[in-house]
Amino acid sequence: MLGKHPIQPLEIDGAGVLRFKENMIVRFILDHGSVDMNDIARKGFTREDREQFAQLIGYSHSGASDLEYMSDEVLDASEKMFNRSCTEQEARLSHFSDTVSRLRDGLRAPMAELFHVHPDDLT
Repeated sequence: MLGKHPIQPLEIDGAGVLRFKENMIVRFILDHGSVDMNDIARKGFTREDREQFAQLIGYSHSGASDLEYMSDEVLDASEKMFNRSCTEQEARLSHFSDTVSRLRDGLRAPMAELFHVHPDDLT
């Protein structure tokens, strides 16, 4: 997990929308600076930087799922942090554990067919 941007916590806004916790400095710069979202979109920023920026400006959790650069890892881990009151590290580990379990379950039948064994015989 070294080198990854931190995940902003989620909170419910005044309208009842689940959002990433906005960074007021980032929001001020965006709202009062000479750069807008279109300028940012045209730059060659990394997926990870765009992902964190969306969190820092308080993007809604549901809306963030429509962003091409928002990872399942961040969406799932942020939701786990919110619902379970767990740490970011615990939430990321839980996400990866869930992912491995889904992959293992999804590969059980094809691997059983490949090796000519019953799926229940795979451990």
